[in-house]
Amino acid sequence: MADYSPEIFAATGRAQLELMLDTQRAEIARLLDGVTDEEARASLVPSLTTLLGLVKHAGFVERVWWGHRVAGRSRDEVGIPGEIDDSFRLQPDDTITSVLADFAIACEESRAIAAAHTDLAETFPWRFGPVSIAFIYAHMIQEYARHCGHGDILREQLEAVRNG
Repeated sequence: MADYSPEIFAATGRAQLELMLDTQRAEIARLLDGVTDEEARASLVPSLTTLLGLVKHAGFVERVWWGHRVAGRSRDEVGIPGEIDDSFRLQPDDTITSVLADFAIACEESRAIAAAHTDLAETFPWRFGPVSIAFIYAHMIQEYARHCGHGDILREQLEAVRNG
């Protein structure tokens, strides 16, 4: 379960969405707590999903929604791949330290972009139709919660291997 700050319960509207998203961001980063780089890269399921890949993908999610969609920059400008699967693929130089640092930078960039768009009803084009800032917050909270669940299962599998 997420570690909610006390402020989240008193907040309303945008402030609550921001706090909920930051809670999920922290949970995504926490997936890598206490694991080695080797464990973070471990392929435990048939898909590309690894603990390190989940956090790397989260940096992609930040950049695709806030940098690309809201700020209107191209995928090349924000440095993200064209295919979602590629956002999970690990490079030889990806480490826990480097991926967490990149995710932190992506989150800060997202916060700055979001702060410049104060109207939760402001919309942006998406392949399924216009989406609002409120939708983007809700979507990201939902996506990160789902990926945290994936990560929890991977961590359970790693624990089982550790404990024999």
